[in-house]
Amino acid sequence: MLSEPLSAPDAGKLAKAILERGTIRFTGHADAELAKDRLSRVDAVNVLRAAPCVGRDFISETWRYRFSTARIAVVIAFRSETIMVVVTAWRIKS
Repeated sequence: MLSEPLSAPDAGKLAKAILERGTIRFTGHADAELAKDRLSRVDAVNVLRAAPCVGRDFISETWRYRFSTARIAVVIAFRSETIMVVVTAWRIKS
């Protein structure tokens, strides 16, 4: 059983482990926000692979973790130690 909240380093490790051997899902909201900013699911996955976890928030009874590069931010929630959900994502405006 997953014990949250996770520290930023632990969230990063778990996200990377799930990308390697787990399941990643996308909400309809995440897909809509990606499309709005002309981003793809591949862009979101690449952020999760490369970027650090830079923050966490407790929203709607769920811990959410933000990963960010200089150009793209992705917010995920863990459902278990093998499943994560991309909740939303956006292009960072400069």
